[in-house]
Amino acid sequence: MRLAHLLRTTVSSAAVGACAFGLAGVAAAQDQQTPTTIDDIVVTAQKREQNLQDVPIVVTSLSAEALNSAGVRDIKDLQIITPGLVVTSNSSEAATTARIRGVGTVGDNPGLESSVGVVIDGVYRSRNSVGFGDLGELSRIEVLKGPQGTLFGKNTSAGVINIITEAPSFTPGFNGELTGGNYGAMGVGGSVTGPLSDSLAFRLYAGRRLRNGFYSVDTGDGPRAETDDSNQDFGTVRGQLLWLPSDSTSVRVIADYSRRDEHCCTGVQVRTGPTYPFIDALSAGMGQRPPAAGFGQLPYSRQAFANRASDQEVEDKGVSVEMNVDLPSLLGGAQLTSITSARRWTSSNGQDSDYTGADIAYRINDGNFGYDVDNLTQEFRLAGKTDTLDWLVGAFATREDIDRGDAFYLGADYSPLLSLLLSSSLNAANPALPVSPATIGCYTRPGQTAAGFGGCLATGGMAPAGPTAATGPSFTIGQTFEDDYQQKSTSIAAFTNNTWHVTDRFDVTLGLRYTIDDKSVDVTQRNTNGNGATCSAALANAGAIAAVLGASAPTLLARFCLPWTNAAYNNRHVAESFDDGELSGTLKVAYRFSPELMVYASGARGYKSFGYNLDRVQTGITPNASLLFPSEVVDSYEFGFKSTLFNRTVLLNATYFDQTFEDFQLNTFLGTSFVVESIPELTSKGVDADFMWFTPVEGLSLQGGLTYIDARYGQFTAADLANPANYPQLSLLPGSRASFSPEWSGTASINFNRSLGDGLRGGFSLAAKYTGAYNTGSDLLPFKVQDAFATMNGRIVIGTEDERWTLEFWAQNLTDEEYVQVIYNGFLQGNAFASTVQPDGTYYNPAADTQTYDAFLGQPRTFGATLRVQY
Repeated sequence: MRLAHLLRTTVSSAAVGACAFGLAGVAAAQDQQTPTTIDDIVVTAQKREQNLQDVPIVVTSLSAEALNSAGVRDIKDLQIITPGLVVTSNSSEAATTARIRGVGTVGDNPGLESSVGVVIDGVYRSRNSVGFGDLGELSRIEVLKGPQGTLFGKNTSAGVINIITEAPSFTPGFNGELTGGNYGAMGVGGSVTGPLSDSLAFRLYAGRRLRNGFYSVDTGDGPRAETDDSNQDFGTVRGQLLWLPSDSTSVRVIADYSRRDEHCCTGVQVRTGPTYPFIDALSAGMGQRPPAAGFGQLPYSRQAFANRASDQEVEDKGVSVEMNVDLPSLLGGAQLTSITSARRWTSSNGQDSDYTGADIAYRINDGNFGYDVDNLTQEFRLAGKTDTLDWLVGAFATREDIDRGDAFYLGADYSPLLSLLLSSSLNAANPALPVSPATIGCYTRPGQTAAGFGGCLATGGMAPAGPTAATGPSFTIGQTFEDDYQQKSTSIAAFTNNTWHVTDRFDVTLGLRYTIDDKSVDVTQRNTNGNGATCSAALANAGAIAAVLGASAPTLLARFCLPWTNAAYNNRHVAESFDDGELSGTLKVAYRFSPELMVYASGARGYKSFGYNLDRVQTGITPNASLLFPSEVVDSYEFGFKSTLFNRTVLLNATYFDQTFEDFQLNTFLGTSFVVESIPELTSKGVDADFMWFTPVEGLSLQGGLTYIDARYGQFTAADLANPANYPQLSLLPGSRASFSPEWSGTASINFNRSLGDGLRGGFSLAAKYTGAYNTGSDLLPFKVQDAFATMNGRIVIGTEDERWTLEFWAQNLTDEEYVQVIYNGFLQGNAFASTVQPDGTYYNPAADTQTYDAFLGQPRTFGATLRVQY
C-alpha cells in the first residue's frame, strides 16, 4: 500500500490505533474498542516502526490512553510511570531538568546542553524545559534509556524523551474537554480535524489552564503583593496541515505557540540556621521560619517567605516541516525524509534571590533576567530495507543562538546583613577586636537600633588605617550588575544506522555518527551604581586588614568581593570560540531463541558537547580567563532479554547496564555562585525491568517496572579539577553516590475498563511509584537528602461505549505525600564547609554547619473532574 493511501485511510498518526493501557516501560495497542496483544506495541526508537519486543534497547513506550490514565500532561508528570526517571524544577519552570538512571544536567545554566534530550515530532529541542507545558494531543511518548549517539538530532549522553503528537486526519473529528479541581484549577481544551480537500487535511488544538499556587507566602518587608506562589496560567495553540500531493509524497507542517505567565518559584526553609536573628530583625519578625531545637530539620510546611515578586514569563513558538517521499526504484525501495524547523524559546523572570522576607537581594522581571534560545534545524534521512538489511543514512545540522541577560539588585537590608554577619564572625574568631556598637557603630534601618546584635561594623568605606579605624561594607541599594552573554553554536553531523539480519534469528545493528560542533561566546559584565568600589578599597588595604584580623582577613575580603560586588567584573569582556569533532555510535547483537524470547547485548558511545559557563563565578576571575568546559562522553554496555509469554499476553523484559561518563558536566551552586566543573568520572550501573499482563478478566491489565541504580562519582582530588579552588565544596563527591540517583525506583499500576451495559462503559486506574532515598544537592550535603517516598495517581471513568462523552474523576498524589524536589543553600545564611580539611578527608564539618537550607517542594494532592466529548 502506497504512503498517501495509508495516510488517507488512517484515523491518526499512530498507525496501530490508540493504546489502551501502558505503564513502566510498555504500552498496549488497540483499536478504540478492544485491547490486543503485546505484538501491537509499536515504537520508532530506531527511526522506523518496529514492535517493542524486536528493538534491542530499553524503551518505555506510553500511549495516549496510558498517559491520560496516569494524568500525564508534561514531562514532570511522566515520572510516575517511568522508573529510573527523575524530573525537577528549581528557581523557575524555565529550569526543568530530566535525569535518567541517575544522570542529568542541572538546568540553571543555559550554556549546558541537556544530558536527556527532548524530541517533539522529530524536532530536537535543546533544553528540557520545552517539555514542561501542555503538550496537547499526544499519540505516544517513548523514553529511551542510555546514551543515544546516532539517531536523535544532537547527541545525548543519558537518554531521549521522544514525544509524538497526533497528526491531522482525513476523517472529520472534534474533541473537547473541561476540567475543574482544587486550588482553583480550571482547564479547557479541544481540537478539530478533517479534510480540506482530497489531498489536504488539518488539525487545530488549543488549550488554557489556570490554578492557584501551592505555597502561602509571607511577604515580609514587601513590596511583593502576591501571597501565594507556584500557580499555573498558560495557554497553547497548535495547528497542523497534512498534504499528500501524490501517492508517494506526504508533507506535514506544524506551527505552535505556548505561553506561561505565572509566579514561580519561592522556596521554604527546611532548616533555619544561626543567622535567623539577623534576618528576623531586619524583616520585623517576618523573615523566615524560626529554627528548630539544635538547628535541626524543620517539619514539612508550605509556608514560604519572599518580599520580592517571582513572576515568570515563558514563550515557546516554532514551525516545522516534515516531508516523506517514497523512492521505489532506489536500491530496491527507499524513503527520503526531510525535517526542517525554526524555533524560539524565551524566558523572563523575577526572583527573590534570598528567599526570605528581608529585603536583601532580588531580580526583577523587566527582560534583563532570563534567556532566549533560537534554533534552526535540518535533518535528512534516507532509509530502506532488503531481505537481509535494514539501512539508514542521514545528515543533521543545527544553528543555535543563546542570549542570556542577568541583572542583580541589592535591597535595603543587604549592607546591614553583611555587616551583622561580618561582625559576628570576626568577634567569634577574634574576641579582643574592637568591633562593637560601642566603638564603631552599627548598620541600622530606619527605626532600628544596634542593641542586641552583639557587635557589628559601621557604615562607610574602607580607610587605609584598617578595620579598627575603618568602617564596614557600604554598597549602593538598587542594581549592582548587568551582564550579557551571547553564545552561538553550529553543529553538523552525518550518521548511519543499519541492521543486518544474519539469519532469521540473529541480528547485528551498527550505528555511527560523526559530529562537528563549533561554538563561540561573547560576554560583557559590568557593575553598576559604583558597587565594586568597596571591594577595590578592601583589596587595596589587604595588608592592613590582615595585620589586624590575622586568619579572619580572608573572610572579610571575600564578603566585600562577592560576585555581584566584585571589582574584577567591572567592564569585563570575554570573547572566545572553540570547535571539535566526536565519533559516537552503537553496536548491538540480538538473538531470538524463539518467537517468545530474544536476548541482546550492546555497546554505545554517547556525547554531550562542550560549552561555556554563562554565569559569574567567585574564583579564577581574570580578564582572559576561559569560560569553556569540555565535552562529556559516555561508554555504555547493556545485556538484556525481552520475553513475550502466555499466548502473547505477558511481557517481561530486563536489562543490565553499565555506563561510564568522563568529564561529567556538573553545574553546581557553591554558596554564592553557580560553577561548571568537569568531574573526571561518573559511573551508573544497574538493572531495568518491565512487566505487563493482559489478564483473562475482560478489560483488566497490570503493569510494573523496577530500576536499580548504583551511580557514583569516581575518586578525584583538587588537582583533577579545572579550578582546584572549587574542591572544598565538592569534597563530598569522590566515591559517593550521585545526586538524584535513588538506588531503587519502581512503578506499578492496575487498569480496568469494560462495558457496563446500556451503552455505557466504565473503569478505573491506579498508578503508583516508589522512589528510594537520594540527595537533592549537587554538593551532597547531608541536610539535602530526600527520604524514600511513594506517590499515587488515581482515576475513575464513566462514559458512553462510543466515547461521545466521558466523565473522569481524578487525583494526583492521592495520599498527599510530602517530598521535596531540590534542597539548596540559603543565600548568605551560614556555611557548611570548613576552610581546612577535616579528619575524614573532606571539608565538611557537621558540628560547625551553620547553613540555612531551603527547598523547592513537590506537588501536593490535587483532585478534580474532567468532562470529555468527541465526535
